[in-house]
Amino acid sequence: MRIGDVLKAKPSTTVVTIGPDAEVRELLALLAEHNVGALIVSGDGTSVDGIVSERDVVRRLHRDGTVVENTVGAIMTSDVHTCDPDTDLDELMHVMTDRRFRHVPVVDDGRLVGIISIGDVVKQKIGQLEFERDQLDSYVHQT
Repeated sequence: MRIGDVLKAKPSTTVVTIGPDAEVRELLALLAEHNVGALIVSGDGTSVDGIVSERDVVRRLHRDGTVVENTVGAIMTSDVHTCDPDTDLDELMHVMTDRRFRHVPVVDDGRLVGIISIGDVVKQKIGQLEFERDQLDSYVHQT
């Protein structure tokens, strides 16, 4: 299965972005409003300048209690691992697990086209396993 297939199965293809100059308070409001754990940082809404997650906020809060007075650009992760729609799901799952990512932007021809969360990956894997189980169960009960 490819990441493009996972994106098609998601209920929404909208990717919520935030500019690097936005305040952390705005970031927190968007995370809560959209019930997501990370936002893509993008100056134009189509490029990936960074990613900022709940983890980034918490880690910065631990070091500096004034995190909400910062801009998103000050706390974001700028070295972002991305994938493309043709990336194999199992390959991305291993990268996410090994590097402890929970969100990976999907980029096609330099344009942001989606975001994959570890929850998306787990949901797809469970679906695949349930399908295989049902097929095996059907085969076993035919004989």
